[in-house]
Amino acid sequence: MKVMQLSTDDFSGGASRAAYRLHQSFAETQVHSTMRVLEHKTANIRVVAGQAPRTFEQKIKARLQRLWREHRQRKWRTDNQILHSFGQVSAGIVDELNQSDADILNLHWIAKFLSVNDIGRLKKPLVWTLHDMWAFCGGEHVAPDDRDSRFRQGYLVDNRPDGEAGPDLNRETWLAKREAWAAQRFSVVTPSRWMARCVNESVLFRDTPVHVIPNPLDTDQVWKPREQAWARDVLGLAQHKTYVLFGSAGGMTHLKGEDLLRAAMPRVVATLGQKVELLIFGQYRPADATAQSWPCQVHWLGPVHDDLVMATIYSAADLMVVPSRQDNLPNTAVEAHACGTPVAAFNIGGLPDIVEHQKTGWLAPAFDTEDLAQGMTWLLSEQRRLAALGLAARKAAAERYHPGLIATQYAALYQAVLTR
Repeated sequence: MKVMQLSTDDFSGGASRAAYRLHQSFAETQVHSTMRVLEHKTANIRVVAGQAPRTFEQKIKARLQRLWREHRQRKWRTDNQILHSFGQVSAGIVDELNQSDADILNLHWIAKFLSVNDIGRLKKPLVWTLHDMWAFCGGEHVAPDDRDSRFRQGYLVDNRPDGEAGPDLNRETWLAKREAWAAQRFSVVTPSRWMARCVNESVLFRDTPVHVIPNPLDTDQVWKPREQAWARDVLGLAQHKTYVLFGSAGGMTHLKGEDLLRAAMPRVVATLGQKVELLIFGQYRPADATAQSWPCQVHWLGPVHDDLVMATIYSAADLMVVPSRQDNLPNTAVEAHACGTPVAAFNIGGLPDIVEHQKTGWLAPAFDTEDLAQGMTWLLSEQRRLAALGLAARKAAAERYHPGLIATQYAALYQAVLTR
């Protein structure tokens, strides 16, 4: 069986890394996986990158279309700072994909790679792994998870959010998807039960079969515990401190809940004292005063692009905090568990699929920073308990996310798609 994984790139963010890890998971299976990306960021020879060759006329047409898109988007106003993609950007590879020898195309994060119309023109059986909500929304990659969300009601003329003005680009994109994909038969994979529920409740995909399969993780060679004292020596950290880890591959955003952790940390420090320090990865030390507003010392680790370095950071920390407002199956929580580091988080999104309350970490009620602080204090106040939770977290991660297990589940899905 031949499967082609399609992703905008193969390493830059959580979605692309998850797609690449799935691609790697099939190395020793009967599934022959290749990967097609727009930008190649790894050295894997089974990853092919680039746009299709274009004639001079096609280049001129593409430039005019881009200028028109930019003109319309300048008239569009929104107070929603989440990434939007309006489905008009294409790498021009539809013919290549349709003529390939792949039995199945597995879409991943492709909003900057395949246009809405491109997806509608694909003639191969399609599996779509959803790393965010874009497939069943308008242009938003993340939408509010509430009863009145447009993805649940439909993008109607009269349910536009108050913070938007100008052309309703989200509605236009949603209508374009509905038309272009009317004849397509997708099989959707979601890494979390929460995302599966959102798909099932969406107007666009409510009749589409959904399968919950988590993202794979190499828990044998890469994502495994390192001896904490060694990890701290490597990173130049003190052995006697208590380190709380926070961050994301793409830096801080409102969704990642940096402000919620800021609200919780003073209570933790007030109880445990100045032995508590923060490790923050994903960004460098800010130039403004926000760098000074934490109640304890902060070590700014910057962007981390090496998995082995990241595994060392998880191993050096006593606790990983994931205070997200909304998240699918965050790699940071899964990776931390694989490295034997307990996780404190809010009971939202896909985090209950990862964290078992008081068994592998702490799940606080949504956005209750006092309870989050209580959980962090409970976890950090007794070293023996913290170590036991770390062992349980490692065991759960090795059992749930091992590449061999995930590859088997995907292979069964691919076979079912081919025989339906």
